[in-house]
Amino acid sequence: MRILVSNDDGYTAPGLQALVDALEGLGELTVVAPETNCSGSSNSLTLNRPLWAHQAANGFHYVNGTPSDCVHIALTGMLDFRPDLIVSGINNGANMGDDTLYSGTVAAATEGYLFGIPAIAFSLVDRGWKHLDAASRVARDVVERYLAQPLDAPLLLNVNIPAVPYDAIDGMRVTRLGKRHPSQPVVKSTTPYGEPVYWIGPVGSVSDAAPDTDFGAVKELAVSITPLRFDLTHHEQLQDIQRWAAPLCVSP
Repeated sequence: MRILVSNDDGYTAPGLQALVDALEGLGELTVVAPETNCSGSSNSLTLNRPLWAHQAANGFHYVNGTPSDCVHIALTGMLDFRPDLIVSGINNGANMGDDTLYSGTVAAATEGYLFGIPAIAFSLVDRGWKHLDAASRVARDVVERYLAQPLDAPLLLNVNIPAVPYDAIDGMRVTRLGKRHPSQPVVKSTTPYGEPVYWIGPVGSVSDAAPDTDFGAVKELAVSITPLRFDLTHHEQLQDIQRWAAPLCVSP
């Protein structure tokens, strides 16, 4: 079993080391992670400059690019093998609901999924690494379960872990993504030269935290496991748009 490990907080992040330590003994582990924090980078690839990869003293490979870059170059020429599983994290903060679209942690896993490799993203829902040891145990539990009973279908899991002691976790739930309200307004400021600058505002409040959502699960101290897919087609609208666009369309 060959496992590729990545993240979005950078190769020196405590969550990455904790994930590697947790998975020791489950397979051959290879780390390819960003050089710096890339939170919020989503699925972006770097196309305007070359990428390099170096190896740290602990054996981790680090890349001057995004989480998607790391997994992409690992799978397309940097490594001389194809991993059997890709894991990403453990992220410093939650990746639930709409935030999943922006997440570099989820993006690293998604890149593997797009190459047909099973992938799992792990996030600790509170920032600051509190109870990272418990999150590490959960990550091992989930990976052990996958290794014991792998699924035939393509697999992309988004796992969010409450920041509580392991014994306080109330099991695991398979969930759907919840929903947030729109983000709060930007924070306006100026440079020393009087030029206006803007900081992205705080996330919005949760608008859908039903018991079957990721928000609902972690609120009740359960681990949330959400299966994801990336077919962006709005299938329910196909017929409506077909009628609307009919005068513009030509027959195939």
